[in-house]
Amino acid sequence: MSRTIIDIHVLQTVPPSNLNRDDTGSPKTAQYGGVRRARVSSQAWKRSTRAAFPSMLDASELGVRTKRIIELVSAEIKRIDAGLAEHADDYAKQTLELAGFKFAAPKKGEIPESSALTFLSAAQIGALADAAVKSAGAGEGNFDTALKELNVKAIADQKHSIDIALFGRMVADLPSFNVDAAAQVAHAISVHAVDNEFDYFTAVDDAKDKSEGDDAGAAMIGTVEFNSATLYRYATVDVDRLQDNLGDMQATRRAVDAFIRSFITSMPTGKQNTFANRTLPDAIVVSVSGKQSVNLAGAFEDAVQAGSAGGRIGLAAKQLAEHADQVHAAFGTAPERTWVVAVGAAVQPLAELGQHVSLDQLVDGLGDEVDRRLSGAA
Repeated sequence: MSRTIIDIHVLQTVPPSNLNRDDTGSPKTAQYGGVRRARVSSQAWKRSTRAAFPSMLDASELGVRTKRIIELVSAEIKRIDAGLAEHADDYAKQTLELAGFKFAAPKKGEIPESSALTFLSAAQIGALADAAVKSAGAGEGNFDTALKELNVKAIADQKHSIDIALFGRMVADLPSFNVDAAAQVAHAISVHAVDNEFDYFTAVDDAKDKSEGDDAGAAMIGTVEFNSATLYRYATVDVDRLQDNLGDMQATRRAVDAFIRSFITSMPTGKQNTFANRTLPDAIVVSVSGKQSVNLAGAFEDAVQAGSAGGRIGLAAKQLAEHADQVHAAFGTAPERTWVVAVGAAVQPLAELGQHVSLDQLVDGLGDEVDRRLSGAA
């Protein structure tokens, strides 16, 4: 049975920045190919990708990841039936507990929070609230019985949102609610060796005037660690898993469109005000395969050297194109369709891998290919 696997490869140059910090405030790094590389964690880029979804998808197709699930269901109960407002928090808590969710002991006067972050779709929140409203109408003492008859546990595990379908859901206390992610995102790494640097800064007190004898020197001094890098970014989407999670071909198409566009154009916001480091990719290669995902980070195991003709981005494009050809020839994993977005002459070696297009043409072409494959068209 043929599969539909989407691979996304991105080369992106980022000026001085601190996109993703570790526990000491330093830019994250990793050893690869025997040298230190700049690194941006997959969690950081998934978060920025998901944060871009509201501008591309309707709120009804998205979810919320929070510990405050009682408040979400309670608010929906009040919206459905304002007459239940006084007891909405209690109804929401009982409904969620019967569904299997656990809650930490509440602080005095506060609504209890779930014991772990919980990812619920807008549709699931609405369905749980609707079940609570219907059960409240069963009369005093019959609330739990009515909820059980509605099979509230099943209600909480249906109608997954697009972000849950893509990124998955893990509920440690309730493994039956787990959703396998259809998308996987690699840690971005620089294609070259990196040394972190420090920016020494001062802040001046605007209200002090040196001419009047005030101490008008620096009121604050500090340092910010940063680096600059050309990053290789990779993500993959199992379209068949996505279709299984969503159960709807049109929703799957919308999910693919949103993920591709938001992963490519989004960026983590760490220290963004300090560095104004927002860039767009220099090159994008997106392919569809019926076999398996192939991360091409091996192209940069031999770190790109500085000062080469065409700069680092040109050498990176050349190494990526050559490595892709070699891997696919050796293992028979050549993709069935490939689209390339290439900015400037330096990355033109990648254009040989597939059809040279704009980002809009890439998203449309990929979406049409997903539709064709899911519908079983020849």
